[in-house]
Amino acid sequence: MSNLEIRPRSGVAFTMNKGDLLTVIDPQGEQVADLVAYAQTDIREVISSGRTLDYASRLFLTTGDPLYSNRSKVMLTIVHDDVGRHDFLLTPCSEDTFRIIYGDTHPHQGCFGNLAEALRPFGIEPDNIPVAFNCFMHVAIDGKTGEISVQPPLSRAGEEVRFRAEMDLIIGLTACSALQSNNGSFKPIAYSVTPAEEVMAAEYAQA
Repeated sequence: MSNLEIRPRSGVAFTMNKGDLLTVIDPQGEQVADLVAYAQTDIREVISSGRTLDYASRLFLTTGDPLYSNRSKVMLTIVHDDVGRHDFLLTPCSEDTFRIIYGDTHPHQGCFGNLAEALRPFGIEPDNIPVAFNCFMHVAIDGKTGEISVQPPLSRAGEEVRFRAEMDLIIGLTACSALQSNNGSFKPIAYSVTPAEEVMAAEYAQA
């Protein structure tokens, strides 16, 4: 299946069925993608940073790790990861982010605004947008002081992270709009969704 592109500083939303694979690709390197997920059957069930990190007992997630909902159900599983460093602490950047942190007087709507626009057709309100799983984002934490610093992503051109849907989902995905998160530039993100039937057929052919 051919890859789809998310333009710099924009976002999309789409559905996935249980067993589908979502591949998120950094085409040029050092570009973050914010990922949120909702249950198709009840959009009040949403991806949860708190549940996921609590159950994992660590901050940095990679291949084999499940991403839980606020109802402690597995929504996605990371099945492949070229980078091994992502963030699940920081909220999507927003107009307020750019106003408070960057001092912008006419701020961009950020990933929060892009997600709100993309998810609106699914009946998802801005107040229901959670902390995102920030693909490729490199957040360093000082073990003594707890200070958080955003570092350049470790992802190189063409590297990817792949997720398996463990339930029918609505996905929001962005090409992050924050300069600091992307080492000073805005670049596209690519993605593809492989249907569960194709995944099963490929696995059968390899057996």
